[in-house]
Amino acid sequence: MERTGAQQDPEQEPEREPGQDPGKQEDRSTRVTVLVALAANLVIAAAKAVGGLVAGSPALMSEAAHSVADSMNEVFLLAALRRSRRPADRRHPFGYGKERFFWSLLAAVGIFVMGGCFSFFQGYEALRNGADETFDGYVIGLVVLGVAFFAEGLSLLRALHQARQQGGLSGLRDPALRTVIAEDGTAVLGVTLAAAGMALHMVTGDVVWEASASFGIGALLVFVAYHLGSQARDQLIGEAADPEADRRIRAVLSAQPEIDSVEALFTMKTGLDSALVAARVDLVPGMDSEQVEEVAVRIKRSLANTVTEADQIFLDITDRAAQETAESPAATGERGGA
Repeated sequence: MERTGAQQDPEQEPEREPGQDPGKQEDRSTRVTVLVALAANLVIAAAKAVGGLVAGSPALMSEAAHSVADSMNEVFLLAALRRSRRPADRRHPFGYGKERFFWSLLAAVGIFVMGGCFSFFQGYEALRNGADETFDGYVIGLVVLGVAFFAEGLSLLRALHQARQQGGLSGLRDPALRTVIAEDGTAVLGVTLAAAGMALHMVTGDVVWEASASFGIGALLVFVAYHLGSQARDQLIGEAADPEADRRIRAVLSAQPEIDSVEALFTMKTGLDSALVAARVDLVPGMDSEQVEEVAVRIKRSLANTVTEADQIFLDITDRAAQETAESPAATGERGGA
């Protein structure tokens, strides 16, 4: 017979260690990083647009579109930082953590449409109609690109410094910070491509170099947009918790003397630092209903204390004897825990 499935009771939830929430501290640092990137991109976008119009440079206009797209995306990321920390309510019982992934997906779409597609258009127009640039135009364009390279480089260094504080690029969890790093890194490469295209156009007189730079910037932006969008998509549709968190959950369950075996374990990220945990476990024989209830509460308390991101814990508690005597939905895995 299946034992009662147990859901974490807010009244029985263990008290966490007092102190400041590290997630909120990281959010404040990320917000500063995003604001630095936004300020840099707004100034650079205006300078590139003016320089591109004066110089008649398609590569510089592509870079202006790139900076406008980055500025819009940083507004999306600021919205993500604010909205994702709202507490759970009746309509959204698992909280608003996935807002972070949604706005990051919109940022990826913005990079693709506003940056990548416009860059391809500028390259095509340059090949079709040509581009008349004066020597003064070249000088203005290259100066603007030099200033942009310096500003984007500073913003990138700020974002990389924060990433190192959070464990390095390989373990970076925050999609907002990941997007800023991708945008700033792409911007530095884009400025380099644009400068190379303008310089070769100036030396050879052939507009194909600047058109090629626009196409290269567009391809770079499309690649980055696809990569960021794929990550946000996986998180939105229900990505499992990190392997390390999964390992710690299994270790806690396996260490409980009342658990005979862990039949199934499912996890899903519900936010940047929160996850849902659902486990189906077999208890040792001979326990009555009161003991099962006490064991369930203690197991959930152990999980919550050991795996801090496990803020929603569901247990489906069965026993081996029941599984061996009846083919119930719980035994066959056709029905999950409550």
